[in-house]
Amino acid sequence: MESFRIGAAARGTDRGHDLTPTIRGQLDQQPLRMDRKMFTRMKRGKLDPQRRLDLHGMTLAQAHPALCGFIRRAHAEGLRLVMVITGKGSTGRDEGGPIPQPRGVLRRQVPGWLRGPDLRPYVLQVTDAHHRHGGGGAYYVYLTRGPAAGGRRG
Repeated sequence: MESFRIGAAARGTDRGHDLTPTIRGQLDQQPLRMDRKMFTRMKRGKLDPQRRLDLHGMTLAQAHPALCGFIRRAHAEGLRLVMVITGKGSTGRDEGGPIPQPRGVLRRQVPGWLRGPDLRPYVLQVTDAHHRHGGGGAYYVYLTRGPAAGGRRG
């Protein structure tokens, strides 16, 4: 008779414990809602953002209204491509409590805010900025056509 070994029949598929996709994974999973050629140019850093919002140093309570106001104003002015700078997150902020705080709270929160009901009518596409525009610490936000767009193409 063979000796019994715990786990001998188990498959070797270790999927890890992180159940949430990365920010890049979340952005890559969203459907493409804009022209593919324009999206490719944007991702490669070939388009310059028309306006920037820097959220560095803001709390969540400060950043959310600043982002909403910025996106609405940019849309009203007919802008198409703006950039939101969140930074990558500070390394020394963990207070040492029982629940570790993730790095880059704003970086994680901003894409959800941009897809939320407040800003969804204004936002066509969100993606990581090219490294020449800040890379992982910034997002390109491509806006829907605003009222000031008139007959302009963009």
